[in-house]
Parts: sequence; C-alpha cells; structure tokens
Amino acid sequence: MLVYNATKQQFIDDVRANIIADAIQNEVARKLNRNSPRNEVKSWECSLRFMMSALLEEGIPASAGVAIEYNIPLTNRRVDFILTGKNHQRDDVAVIVELKQWQFVEVTKKDAIVRTQLGGSVRETNHPSYQAWSYSALIADYNETVRSESISLVPCAYLHNMKQADEINDPCYEPHTSLAPVFISPDALKLSEFLSKHIKYGDSNGIMYRIEHGVIKPSKNLADALASMMQGNAEFLMIDEQKLVYETAIDLAHRAGSENKKCLIVKGGPGTGKSVVAINLLVELTKREMMTQYVSRNSAPREVFKKKLTGTSKKTHIDNLFKGSGSYVNAKPDTFHVLIVDEAHRLNEKSGMYQNLGESQIKEVITASRLSIFFIDEAQRVTLKDVGTVEEIRRRAAECGADVQELELASQFRCNGSDGYLAWLDNALQIRTTTNIDLSDIDYEFQVFDDPSAMRRAIIEKNRKTNKARMVAGYCWPWASKKDKHAMDIVLPEHGFEAQWNLDDDGMLWAIAEDSVDQIGCIHTCQGLEFDYVGVIIGEDFVIRGGRVVTDAGKRAEQDRSVRGYKKMFKEQPENARVLADQIIKNTYRTLMTRGQKGCYVYATDLETREYFSAFVRLQEATEPLDVAEDTGTLDDLHLPIMTRDEVVPFERHVPVYDLSIAAGEFGEMQIANAEYWVELPDFMRVSPDLFVSRVVGESMNRRIPNGAWCLFRANPGGTRQGKVVVVQHRAIEDPDHGGSFTIKLYQSEKIEEYGELMNKRIVLKPQTNAFGYKDIVLEEELDDLKVIGEFLSVL
Repeated sequence: MLVYNATKQQFIDDVRANIIADAIQNEVARKLNRNSPRNEVKSWECSLRFMMSALLEEGIPASAGVAIEYNIPLTNRRVDFILTGKNHQRDDVAVIVELKQWQFVEVTKKDAIVRTQLGGSVRETNHPSYQAWSYSALIADYNETVRSESISLVPCAYLHNMKQADEINDPCYEPHTSLAPVFISPDALKLSEFLSKHIKYGDSNGIMYRIEHGVIKPSKNLADALASMMQGNAEFLMIDEQKLVYETAIDLAHRAGSENKKCLIVKGGPGTGKSVVAINLLVELTKREMMTQYVSRNSAPREVFKKKLTGTSKKTHIDNLFKGSGSYVNAKPDTFHVLIVDEAHRLNEKSGMYQNLGESQIKEVITASRLSIFFIDEAQRVTLKDVGTVEEIRRRAAECGADVQELELASQFRCNGSDGYLAWLDNALQIRTTTNIDLSDIDYEFQVFDDPSAMRRAIIEKNRKTNKARMVAGYCWPWASKKDKHAMDIVLPEHGFEAQWNLDDDGMLWAIAEDSVDQIGCIHTCQGLEFDYVGVIIGEDFVIRGGRVVTDAGKRAEQDRSVRGYKKMFKEQPENARVLADQIIKNTYRTLMTRGQKGCYVYATDLETREYFSAFVRLQEATEPLDVAEDTGTLDDLHLPIMTRDEVVPFERHVPVYDLSIAAGEFGEMQIANAEYWVELPDFMRVSPDLFVSRVVGESMNRRIPNGAWCLFRANPGGTRQGKVVVVQHRAIEDPDHGGSFTIKLYQSEKIEEYGELMNKRIVLKPQTNAFGYKDIVLEEELDDLKVIGEFLSVL
C-alpha cells in the first residue's frame, strides 16, 4: 500500500503550499484507517522540507516520481521516501531514502547497531544504512515484478539534522554504508548529486505503480527453509528489532561467563519472527563453536524441524541441537554457552512425565548456561501449568545471579504483515480493548462459515498446491480414535460433518504429514508452527452471550491436559480458577487463529458465537466501496434503474449485474440468473439471457473503456474472438490493475494447421491505453485452459 504518490514537481508544490503533511495525514486516515500521532505529522513537515530542497537540483527531472510511506508487502514496515525515474542508460530506478531526524549517534561494537536518542532516552537501534538496505532487499525479495522487470533499487539514508559524520560513518559500519550511503546536514548538495546521478530521466512508465501492484511471492515458511539455514544460508533477512535482538544476543554470548551470567528476554507477538531469530542464532553460535541448543516445551516444532533436517546431518547431531525444556534437571552449571528457549511462555514449573522432577525449568535453563535467551509471548500461555512470564524469568535470573536485558520484536510477518488483524482479534476475543473494532482496511483473508464441511472443502482446496493449510479446533471433543482407529472424534451431525483428531501415527508431525489435511489439529500440535491458511473450529468452551465472551473450562474434553487441575482449583479458589481458565481459553483461540500467514477461516458450533464473528465480516463488507448506492436505488455512477432479483422477471427488461472479480471459468446460466442486482437496459437495447453488466476497473483499456465504466457484456460468446475485446481468465494471467487471473483486453491469436484443423499457437491479449506500464499478455502454453468469460459490447 502506498500513502502518497506524485511527480517531483507536484511534491515540491505541495510542500511549498504547506499542505504535504495534511495530504499524507488524510491518506493515512483513508487508507490505513488510523489517526497520525502529532510527532509523526511533525516529522513529515520537517523531513519532507529537507527532501524538497534536495530535489530542487535541476538535474532531477520534474517528471520523476515521488512516493511516500510505501508499505513493504507481507510486513508492517514502511519506506519513508522513494524517488523513481530512469538513469543515464534509461534503466528503471527507484531510490529508497530512509529519513532520520537524529542529531547524534554513538558507535557500538555490534554489527549495524548504533546508539541514539529515541523515545526520551539513548537506545540501540539499526544503523540507517542497514535499515535502508534491508528494506530495499525485502522489496526485491518479495516483489517478483521488481526482479523480472529489472527495476534497480538504490538505498540511501538522509540524517538532515546531524552536523558531524565521524560516528555515523565509522569504519566499522563501512560494509553497510558502502551499500547504502548516508548523508547528513552538510551533505545536502551531495545528496542532490546522488539523486541526479541515479535519476536522469523522468518516470515515464509508472515504476512506482508497477512496484505497488507487482506480483508478490509468498513469504517463506521457517520449517521449509530450515535445512538451508543450518547450512549457513541467509534465508530470512532480519530487519529493525530482529537485527538488534540478533546482534545483542551475539554480543552477550561472547561476554557471558561462569562468573558473568547473562539472560536475554525477547518479547514478541505472533509472527514477529521469534523463531526465525532463534534459529538464526542457533546456526551462528554453533558455527562459532559455542555449545548451543534450541529449547522448547512443545515438541511439535522440534519434531517438525528435526524431520526437515533428516538426511542433512547425523541424527545424533540433529537431536543434540533441539531439546525439550525438561532436559536440564540434572545439568551441571554452565554446561552450555547458550540455551535458546523458544515459546518460553509454555515452560512448566517442574519436569518429567509426572511433573515431579526438578525445581523450575526456567531456573534450570539459566543455571545450565552462561547465556539464556527466552523468546516469549505471555498471551500464548495456553495451559494452567504454563509458568513462563517475564516476571518469573526475572525472578529466577536474580536467584542465579544473571544480568537481565529485555528487548521486544514488533515487525509483523505473519497474517500478511497485518498488525490490524492481530489487534482486531484481541479485541474480538475480548483479551484486551483496542481501537481495531472491525476488519476494515485489513489485508488478511478472514471468513466465517455456517457449515464446517464447507470450511473443510475450502481448506482442502487451499492445501492442494503447497500442503500448507490445516484445520484445528479447541479441545472440546474426546480423542476416541486414539484407541479405535475407525472412530470419529469431532462429530457435528446437523451438518453431516465428522473428523478425527490428528492421527497418533503422525504424532507431532501432523502439521507437515502429506495426508493429514482431513484431520483436525489442536493447540498442542500447531503452536510454534505456521500455515498459509488455517481453519478453526470454535467449540462450546468459548461462546458469546449478549455480546460478551463466556468461557467454560468444563466443556473441554477430559483428555485435555491444558486445564487439568481446574476442578480442584475451582473448589479451592473459584474466582482465581475462573480468571485463569478464561485467560487460557482465550489465549488458545488467539493462538489457533494466528497460525495462518494468509488467511483464517472460522466455524463456531454455537450459533450466537457464529453470528458474532459473522457480523465483523458483514461490517467489513459494508465499509468497503459499494457498487450499489444505498439511498438512490441506482448503481454508483450507473444511472439506470436497479432492482433486486425478487423484483424482476429475469431477462424481460432487466439484465444481471455481475462482479467479474469472482468469475471462475465460464459463466453458467444459473450463475447469471441468480445475481442479486438487476438493471433495466435502455429501450433501444435488446435484452437476451446471455447479457450481463459489470464494472471495468483500471486504465489498461482507457482508449475504449474509461476506468470505472459500467459496461454491457455477452457471456460465453461463440464464434471467432479475433479482434474483439473480451474478458478472459487463465492461471498465467496477473492483471496489473487488480492482480486477478482474469483480464479484459483486445484478443488476437496466431493459428497453425494440425491434422487438418486450425489450432491456436499463440494468444496475445493487448491493452488499448495511453497510460504507462501496460504490456501485452502473451500466452503460449496451456492455451486450452484459457476461458473466454464474456465479450464487451458497449459502455453504458
């Protein structure tokens, strides 16, 4: 998403007119659905004036593009300023500028880390050159259009308030400043020269538009990348707080000793990269010949990681890298250089099958290592025996004489990089009150199903390509299939739905087993792992009554160990038992509903609960741009009478309005006839059952069809398509206007004769536009899969 986009000249005019901050603030409110803090507005007012001065250089063309606050795909990080155009060789270039208002920095011994004034105190943070470079590398990594169309990304940093450059350009930072030069206040003219060197000609073909609407490749899955990471390959680029945590841990590892114990607590919510940083540290510290182990209470991620590493090293070596949290009961002090505890919120007080060994898993980890690192999210404590809290780690560290340092991860990589979804989820589950009271402007697929069988079909379909979609549920059904392989566990007879919990044969490898998509996972087999899509069945332990969440641990299956001991606790301390159980149940569903990187599907067994979540989806749809104007009875910008399906005689005087974005293959007669809205055509137009109306969005056909125009189409046209404007669909199409697999273009085909018949050899779908950035779509393979959905007849 892009907040502000203009030419250099428009940008300069906006700054001179003192409206640039207001323009950005309005767009942030409109596109991001949030208010801008006063300090953020002041930073725009200040920094963008300095950028305007840098752009006054005559060598930078007035038609160069300026983009402000560009959101990096699949993350919650934003680029401050981008200048686009062409270099001396007329190659496409985007210069990425990281803007800082810092007045000083202090040099540290950590790679790419400086100290400066932030938030009222002097703190460590990324060197701006590393930040600019890492953002450009992320864009190049995620955006296939940048790579395939050879758009050069040139990063730099501008610290316009800094007067002295010795520290920011210290030789220790040269590996980063060589990749992204840093400019300070006295370097204003040098920055102008730098920009004019890379932007010689204007942006004549929509470079920023192509970047913003580029093809985004899926984000990586940690388990899939593990083997490559263990071989020393940098599969995940660490940005912002991740880099700070990583370098701090490396530094502490070298400084820690038997008489100088260190403890690092790293807080972070779902998808902030806790496990990625943990594995990167395991790799690097092992490479530095420090005895290091990855530790987790939950065995599912460990077993998945081990499975992914099978064949890359000896089993004993792999097993020695990944350990359970109960492995250190009898460990001697300082046996290990570093112990890295992932999912530290899941640690128990005692160890062993009967929870009767040792004193404290937290204390045992700290005692056994010179440096202990705890990655923690207290909102993911999901059993009554989970004792992993920041306060408990601090207390145990003090007992062991370990110095404690705390850091926090904020960069979001799961849930499509959407902080908004996570904040909305906390609000919806009534874990905490947030300002995200709905799903509007949240780029994440959230659906509520009335039928669990339909949700299962959707998950199975999502799973076909990558084996990364699974169904999970609250532990409200007994595990009957554990003893009887033919028994069904989760049975919902009113929907004809039945399924088994994850098979005992797969154990903790259920998340990656080839044929496990039909089974249902629980919190114990998915926490610490991630999928592309997750389908969540909410049981009777979590229901909505009168708009309030009501939890009931008594609805959990007896085999569920997460609330074991609840009944005894309830007799002794009923109020405390209710509070703890309420927290555990809410945290469980929060964890389950954040396992999907791209989407979350939900079915609740309770009708009122289902309606509660469905209302959020309906509200989201209601706040999106509507094709139908509520008060005028006409389609937006289509001044023809509109009626609903029940108010018309189909195809007598009215034709249906259809949304092309949901077209799949050819239209069927029933598909069209069941459209919700119908419009009455003018008298001179003859109505027939194959006609429909739809809106065309985009500039690719603006010589024939204006952007946003309502048009009349003929469905599934017969005969030749040569030279006609048609709507087509093909899996290889990625339309630049909306990213879908369908497009409206001028159809041209080249044919050859085979066995006495003319066959398509090549199909070219040609834009007809005066806008930049549009190219022919050429199809030469799988031509039989091309579906002609409709033929364009006229603009209405």
